[in-house]
Amino acid sequence: MKKLKVSSGAPIGSLRSPFFHANCSRFARRLLAPALLACTALAGLPGLAEAGPAPVQASCKLHSADNKIKRVVYIVFDNVHLRRDNPNVPSDLEQMPNLLNFLQGNGVISGNHYTPLISHTADDILTGLTGVYGDRHGSPVSNSFRIFKQDNSATVSQTSFVYWTTTTAQSHPEAGENLPVLVDENGKNAPAPWPAYTRAGCDVGVFSLNGLAIENNTDIANIFGSSVASTAQNQDYLGIAIHCAKGSSLCGNSFAKSDLLPDEPGGYGGFSALYGNINVQPVISPSGFVTDLDGVVITDPISNKPGFPTNFDPSATASLGYAAKMLEAGVPVVYTYVADAHDPQRLDIPNAPATPNNGHAYGPGEAGYVAALKSYDQAFGTFFARLKADGIDETNTLFVVVPDENDHFVGGAPTPANCDGVNTPCTYAKVGEIDAFLDRLLITQRANSTAFDLHFDDAPNMYIHGNPQPTDAITRTMEHDLDALTATSPISGNTDKLSKLLADRAEMKLLHMVTFSPARTPTLTMFGNDDYFFETVKPPATGCASQSDCVFEGPGFAWNHGDFQQQITQTWVAMAGPGVKRLGRHDKQFTDHADVRPTLMALLGLTDDYVHEGRAVAEFMQENALPSGIRGDRESFVELARVFKQLNAPKGELGRASLVWSNRSVTATDRNYARYLKRIGDITTDRDQLAGQIKTVLNNATFHNQPVAEAAEDGLGHRAKRLIDEVKRLAEGDGDLQD
Repeated sequence: MKKLKVSSGAPIGSLRSPFFHANCSRFARRLLAPALLACTALAGLPGLAEAGPAPVQASCKLHSADNKIKRVVYIVFDNVHLRRDNPNVPSDLEQMPNLLNFLQGNGVISGNHYTPLISHTADDILTGLTGVYGDRHGSPVSNSFRIFKQDNSATVSQTSFVYWTTTTAQSHPEAGENLPVLVDENGKNAPAPWPAYTRAGCDVGVFSLNGLAIENNTDIANIFGSSVASTAQNQDYLGIAIHCAKGSSLCGNSFAKSDLLPDEPGGYGGFSALYGNINVQPVISPSGFVTDLDGVVITDPISNKPGFPTNFDPSATASLGYAAKMLEAGVPVVYTYVADAHDPQRLDIPNAPATPNNGHAYGPGEAGYVAALKSYDQAFGTFFARLKADGIDETNTLFVVVPDENDHFVGGAPTPANCDGVNTPCTYAKVGEIDAFLDRLLITQRANSTAFDLHFDDAPNMYIHGNPQPTDAITRTMEHDLDALTATSPISGNTDKLSKLLADRAEMKLLHMVTFSPARTPTLTMFGNDDYFFETVKPPATGCASQSDCVFEGPGFAWNHGDFQQQITQTWVAMAGPGVKRLGRHDKQFTDHADVRPTLMALLGLTDDYVHEGRAVAEFMQENALPSGIRGDRESFVELARVFKQLNAPKGELGRASLVWSNRSVTATDRNYARYLKRIGDITTDRDQLAGQIKTVLNNATFHNQPVAEAAEDGLGHRAKRLIDEVKRLAEGDGDLQD
């Protein structure tokens, strides 16, 4: 879901500033001229007609089993669903059989896969790219977060969509901190995803992935200087990059700039990169502009000029077209991003309505949504055929596909009731998230006019001015008042409780939501009713003469995420290629985004210079592809890895139970809350120490040939289970006396 919403006090800057990414995903506004919308039949595609065998970068040394993996294609979707949102309507992937059949036939696809918290585009993508949670990559609150000023009087808003090395001082010097936006647990820049590849001699291409390419004018100035940034055209510099191995021919020219990662573990000197279409296109496509899979020049819908789509919402044909061109130019590792298909503002979808769906977002099975998915399916069919003609397929290439998150449809029942979308289109009389002004509701229902800033979301993070402590009266009053808020749904007519679960700072720390910088830690997080999107109206906030002044349907957006609900946080992951078992649909193992990176590195025989929060999913890997340390005692590794996920993952058993316990304690009496604070502090310390021991053992087995000893699995595993059970009992009220 792409939202054009403004967080209170958020500065309006580049197209990926908080104005355009106000605490939600990237907004979509595809405005290509109708002449560019024609969809060419598969057999007549210029890309297929002209394609030949793609070169293999000689220096690239991936150490996969039997040395079969020569390339990596890593695709991130925005909110494309494996599950059905309406039981009668085929899911997004069911309507994309070219992709679904490829993944199920050549590898594994699992729907038992989860996001971290908070479940939003930037945090989810970064967790998948790095294998660590937000407390270690720096942006657990996204797609923007707030920073308390030095005097704590208020906050400033910082976008999470930045190039990897951007600092808060460069973006917002008024914040008073000088740290990387992507800060690790030690106050350094979080390790970047590409050095594992480039150190192995492999170039890495990027299309529209946050952190890996330039995102805004601040990033342009940091890399090219302020004079270039002052005149730069966004479509020339944003969203596209190639990080080169040393000696790569792609960077042996005047288009390359130094690729600087001063905090990278192990050092990172002497590497270069190409930044932006202005520098990438002349190298990979010297004969002319890069085209999409339909043979149409990839164009920015805002400027209508060739180059990157600076709304950061590329269609499948554009994203996959650029990725194919990179692969054909010899780039062996490509990361790319594809926008969702249910946004009516994306007008580059063949056969979609010419206007934005009568002002409201698409619901499941609506004609425009179905048309968008059909175009995506055609794009993947063309993509796989084109790559196969290039000699790139599942026999020599590892394909990884993962959505950032799922989202929750907000709307009434469809008409007709039995519509399936494909044969009988669905229509909706009521559709759209319910917008709620939280400051006005607090004044109206609770007479609470406390000043605060809000990260707009259906799970809003609140920053109370003055930065009070958790036990201060102003914080405790706010928590109780939030818990009491209600609204009448304009969709159902029911009276809804707005807060579902409240997390204080202690709980956010347990959920990996607290970073190295205390100034970034919200006062609290309200995981809300997922039909609602919470905002503020400032200044000044006043009460509501009628509910419609506070609560109303927002038909432009109908797919909420960011919250804790299973429908939002449970998504899917797929892998296909050498070393991956052909399991088809396989939902037996609980995994989350932190597991993607270590599994990828294990399949490739590469290593990172840090320990992941996830684990290699050995259950997805063929026996000969398992690292020797896992093969040495696979059963002990798998048993310990599974309990580790339930202990450490935000959506694991301990994390889910702790959130229930936190809410019950935060909304209880001060005396009860004090007992909770003492207990949760000890539990978090114990969890962190135990998780640290377990992940070190798993990391050593995966990357350092040290099998998990049965005694270690037995001892560490039993300790983890005891701690999980303790938190479950506390969530149920056992042993936690209430006043």
